[in-house]
Amino acid sequence: MGVHLRRINQMALKQDSLEMPRKPGVYLFRRSDDRVMYVGKATDLRSRVRSYFVATPDREMIPLLVRDSDRIDFIVTKSPSDALILERQLIREHKPRYNSMLKDDKSYPFIALTEHDYPRIVYTRHPPEGSRSWGPFSDARAAKKVIQLLRRHFGIRDCPELLPQGCLAMHIGLCHAPCIEPAGYDKQVSAAMSVLDGDATRLIESLQDEMDEASRRLDYESAAKTRDLIGSVQSTISQQVVHSRFYQDCDAVGFASSGDIGVVVILNAKEGIVQGQLEYPLLHRGDISDSVSCVLAEHYASTKPPRRVLVPSPVGDSLRSWLSERRGGAVEVRIPKRGELARLRRMADQNAEAQVIRHHKNRFGSLEQAAANDAAKLLGFDSLDHVVCFDMAQLQGNERVGASVVLRNGRPSKEEYRTYRIRSEATDDLRMMSEVIERWLKHQDGWPDLLLLDGGSTHLSTIHNMLDSHGLRGRFPVAALAKREETLHIEGKSPLVLERKGRVLIHARDEAHRFVNRFHRNRRGRGALSDPLEEIEGIGAKKIQALLRHFGGRRGIEHASIRELREVPGIGKSMAERIQQHLNG
Repeated sequence: MGVHLRRINQMALKQDSLEMPRKPGVYLFRRSDDRVMYVGKATDLRSRVRSYFVATPDREMIPLLVRDSDRIDFIVTKSPSDALILERQLIREHKPRYNSMLKDDKSYPFIALTEHDYPRIVYTRHPPEGSRSWGPFSDARAAKKVIQLLRRHFGIRDCPELLPQGCLAMHIGLCHAPCIEPAGYDKQVSAAMSVLDGDATRLIESLQDEMDEASRRLDYESAAKTRDLIGSVQSTISQQVVHSRFYQDCDAVGFASSGDIGVVVILNAKEGIVQGQLEYPLLHRGDISDSVSCVLAEHYASTKPPRRVLVPSPVGDSLRSWLSERRGGAVEVRIPKRGELARLRRMADQNAEAQVIRHHKNRFGSLEQAAANDAAKLLGFDSLDHVVCFDMAQLQGNERVGASVVLRNGRPSKEEYRTYRIRSEATDDLRMMSEVIERWLKHQDGWPDLLLLDGGSTHLSTIHNMLDSHGLRGRFPVAALAKREETLHIEGKSPLVLERKGRVLIHARDEAHRFVNRFHRNRRGRGALSDPLEEIEGIGAKKIQALLRHFGGRRGIEHASIRELREVPGIGKSMAERIQQHLNG
């Protein structure tokens, strides 16, 4: 982008002192201390800036802006489209007081399939060049669940590189392993693409079968989880919400605000069907056109504009031209007054109003989510909405145990807490933790935003080596948090002493420590009274009680066949085989 910067120094902000070219560019209102108060774009800098000094300005904030500013800078660009892009960058950089700005200033995630010979599926806010992408998605957690399901059902790889020996994901059925046997992988990718394009029938039917089977086993917890997965697919993949022959290739833009809280909603319609919506919360400075333009420039920077965009208020010629450039063809931007298109656009307004009410009630969000966001920003991560933390405990070599805790959006997700009894002869923390995390890996459909260890740099390198042996190194971030001075160790970064902005990680470590110590105390208390069945992975008190009730005692369990064991509520085929193998050597 070719630009030319010029500064009008310490000027009294009067119309007769404004000397600006009749060229496209960006202008910046500044205070005497250099703070940027407002950033705007113009096709003609001179006439646009002079419009701020008319007797009856068209926006309430203009007199305040002129009063609070001491000078105006301008940057000449090659075209109005370049001015639009530069304006967006400068607003992000300076966060001016009088500009509308996206809240959190972060882009929404996409699901992408890379252009490799054997495509890789990725969750990303910046789709790789040449990839095919779907999104953006406003529900990041649902999008991650869809990726997990596609990997589980179609074996789409997520590894950064093909490994000739395969990896753990291949051995636990999450990858078709094109690195070893590529035959048929293209068909699996085509099936996954069909789901992402909106035809999720095959996947949903398979999940419904899983849910029905879990219900027949009286495993209502598993059935509920599968039901939630179906909901994630339906909320993420295109849905036929509203239908009209007028809704071809168009986006309807709605806007609503309450005070300085604003929401822009974009309803996407293709082939006569409203397929979904995306909402952008933002700080609204009183000008609807400014707020809408801000969102449209952000939204279409990473997705192709449709043939028609329905807006609630006029947008500038530079934005119209830029949209056409982005599409590679004409884009009609209009404010519909009547008929089907007007009704669709008003529906976008109604959705925006509902979102404003929701955001107004939760203006500052939960303290936990704010803490997770602070820590993510501190570490340079997109998010820390899913953190898993491990800790170990032992006493004189007896009752060696481990535990993992999970934080979702900064809050403990206690139904995902897990405890582990050490099976090997390992007596040191490093080997115990390596064993436990290795077992944890085998039960994961997807990866956390961060795997956190209670320990130091030695723990970190040990777990990295273990992940490397399974072909999983680099698949997700790993960090170790040492209690001494709360020092965080991450590969490739200098040790970081956590303060207020890292409190969510300290909380995760402390919660893991509390949980594993409670489990350890319980194990020590039971001592010799522990049940041999507890040594079988996946069996807890409820399943042991169900077995004892069904067979009338331990002798009946020991002599039961696999078929008889499967008759017990909650005992499936693999569990029955583990029970028989454990009790009979």
